Amino acid sequence: MPAAELPTMPRALALAIRPLPLLPLSVALGAVARRMTRSHPSMLKRLGDHGGKRFLIDPTDLPFVLLMVPARASVTALRRGERTAHDARLAGPLSAFLAMLHGAEDGDALFFSRDLTIEGDTSAVLALRNAIDDAELDLSAELAGAGGRFGTLIRRALERTERATGLALHRMDDHGEF
Repeated sequence: MPAAELPTMPRALALAIRPLPLLPLSVALGAVARRMTRSHPSMLKRLGDHGGKRFLIDPTDLPFVLLMVPARASVTALRRGERTAHDARLAGPLSAFLAMLHGAEDGDALFFSRDLTIEGDTSAVLALRNAIDDAELDLSAELAGAGGRFGTLIRRALERTERATGLALHRMDDHGEF
């Protein structure tokens, strides 16, 4: 799928979230990462030695980047331009990452079309992509599950957000429905 067909974060929204503190985002993403690690232990097994690698996830249409270390179930949000050590960097619009995560788009096709670009340890990136593919993750389900008693509200909000933005926020069933 060419980049022109992937939705991008509206610039006004990206600018609006730029001044927000990143610590709450890091805490929330860390909690979701720990939940996913517990729910899908095969992901870490599939990553093997690459589980301890530091992946810099760079959603190019957002004002921050994410540093992820799968073996520690750690995700830290950092200001764009802030230097941090990493083994591999994956860059592209948020929609490309979400589409790959949810199986809406093939990871290889996103890389070959340059909707997603990689730098650094390509074998670690390949292991990560394979682990994600095999786990058949569903971000909406994970977020709703992490939300406890607010899970239903979170799922409904994500459904509305998905319809409004075109972002793939859940794993599609055969009918493309929640």
